Amino acid sequence: MFRSSGVLAHLTSLAGPFGVGDLGPSARRFAVMLSDLGQTWWQMLPVGPVGHGNSPYSSPSAFAGETLLISPEDLAAEGLVRSQDPPRFPATRVDYDRVRRWKRSVLAEAVEAVATSEALDRFREENRDWLPDFALYTALKDAHGGRPWWDWDRDLVRRRRSALASARRRLAESIIPIESAQFLFDLQFRRLREFCTRLGVRLIGDLPLYVALDSADTWTHPHLFDLDRDLRPRHVAGVPPDYFSRSGQLWGNPTYRWDRHLEEGFLWWRRRVGRLAGYFDLLRIDHFRGLVAFWAVPAGHSTAEEGRWVPGPGEAFFDAIRRDLGRLPFLAEDLGEITGDVVELRRRLGIPGMRVLQFGIDPNSEHHPANHPPDVFSYTGTHDNDTLIGWWTSLTDRERRLAERSLGLGGGDVRWELIRVSMESKGITSILPLQDLVGAGSEARMNTPGTVGGNWTWRVRSRSPAARERRRLLRLTELTGRIPPGFTNERSFAKLRWRRAERWESE
Repeated sequence: MFRSSGVLAHLTSLAGPFGVGDLGPSARRFAVMLSDLGQTWWQMLPVGPVGHGNSPYSSPSAFAGETLLISPEDLAAEGLVRSQDPPRFPATRVDYDRVRRWKRSVLAEAVEAVATSEALDRFREENRDWLPDFALYTALKDAHGGRPWWDWDRDLVRRRRSALASARRRLAESIIPIESAQFLFDLQFRRLREFCTRLGVRLIGDLPLYVALDSADTWTHPHLFDLDRDLRPRHVAGVPPDYFSRSGQLWGNPTYRWDRHLEEGFLWWRRRVGRLAGYFDLLRIDHFRGLVAFWAVPAGHSTAEEGRWVPGPGEAFFDAIRRDLGRLPFLAEDLGEITGDVVELRRRLGIPGMRVLQFGIDPNSEHHPANHPPDVFSYTGTHDNDTLIGWWTSLTDRERRLAERSLGLGGGDVRWELIRVSMESKGITSILPLQDLVGAGSEARMNTPGTVGGNWTWRVRSRSPAARERRRLLRLTELTGRIPPGFTNERSFAKLRWRRAERWESE
């Protein structure tokens, strides 16, 4: 892997007229911009259906795609829907309820157009290991007024064969549109990846370790999770007290029965990773340390303080993935309480880790840019951090003075000084959140851990980032040796690319 850089921007955050960023022209324009500015990577958050609080980390499926990301413009270009005249949506945030109501009518027209296609039949066959169960789960949940699966009729909860067959017949007209929408999502995402590949832009996806309790996965495979005889969790996932929370984080996801995954050769995981590998070049394993040991909290506790560490599957998990894919397409989110065995496993497997500038103003911290080893991705911040401007503003005067001394800030624009020291680190790849590139404050924070309201809604303005910001990123990418092979850094060609970047200001 060569020295490189990229931008963290979730699809929902992109500009466009349809209330939410999507897989269409806005995504392609963003990919072209990254290519023009010498960026190798585009990192996204999970692309599955959002769950509680519109969180992509609390999805009702580990396999399905979020249909809000389907592009109406691309559907119209293929003749699947009429050209759309959307209502006026907020420009700088996602109103999920309004967007979903409007897009439902758009998708209804599109799914009807593909419902009898041979391509849909092939998609069904290729995804028969998860699609029928997800579609039935979704249709049943709607039929039960949104109630969780454990509150359905007992025979459906227990997945009696006759009850499932009866439900499939009864809900057939609801199931077909669900499967068709997943087909359209898959089609558009694969086209976006192909487009990015031609540009030399590689995609980083996100693989949350856990799934939601109310999900197609726990309903379909309850034996793979730590559930009691009534199919309710015995333990739930979280982390002990850390930087983000004094009482720890109680996520509430069911933990796994790793012994049963091992007995099945990690088949569910191999299918999950294999599906995402069709969309992404690299997968960030969220909560990597949970594969070595995970924090299990007895169900019913109000905080994560009373949990305990339980051994995870370790190297056997990765051996199973490698047998399928021939490689380990992973980036490890190894933040928080990381023990020596976690570090040893990551390095033995050759998986890069993460370092975050906002955690590294102390010169002795492993997150300080001067201490980044080559086998890490260096971030100014993640989706769980405040923006650089918001973080800097929140520091005390003492902390700012420490940061200025330890990071060697030069007294200029502090945001770009911080970006510079992060990109100058020895980390093999430098990732910059889009919020930091455009200079947004705390109002643009993507997520505040431990809270529900107001997260996951930020969108970039249509004219962002400004041409000046793009020029600075290109120059800094060149100066820190992160320009990809084949991208000439001769001054004349760089000027040409800057002029190409100027056109974004008028689009």
